[in-house]
Amino acid sequence: MMPVKGSRIAFVCSALIAASSIGYNVFAHGNVTPQAVDTSKLPDIKPDNTTWVTKNPYRDDPQVYAMAKKIGESAYGGNCARCHGLDAISGGIAPDLRYLDKGEAGDEWFIQRFQHGSSRDGKVYMPPMGDALGQKAGWAIRSWLDTKHEE
Repeated sequence: MMPVKGSRIAFVCSALIAASSIGYNVFAHGNVTPQAVDTSKLPDIKPDNTTWVTKNPYRDDPQVYAMAKKIGESAYGGNCARCHGLDAISGGIAPDLRYLDKGEAGDEWFIQRFQHGSSRDGKVYMPPMGDALGQKAGWAIRSWLDTKHEE
């Protein structure tokens, strides 16, 4: 017998209620703890690694860019996928990042949003990730997103 669609929703709701009643915190989009990103294999960003740049510094060297994409894929999975979707395919909660402008055309917008987040009318739509993850992780994520670009 096929389960009824409504019963799945009831099951999920029941599980969330049960989890919250035994002491587990359940948050929809709110309190998220950024997952650490190991960027030690990536070169520092000139001039001082803390001055935010508006162009992906890893794109110029093919070997570094390949490493940045690999690190970025993991960083995206741990920090971005819960809202922007697995493999950068959004389910509607947040923008679908496959449609960011590719290359330098989208770099400045991406890093500003990554660094400062997004809010409107006092509501946080995306938390600022810059201080939590750092610029190297941001550019690694951007490098990986370039591989997912669609028109």
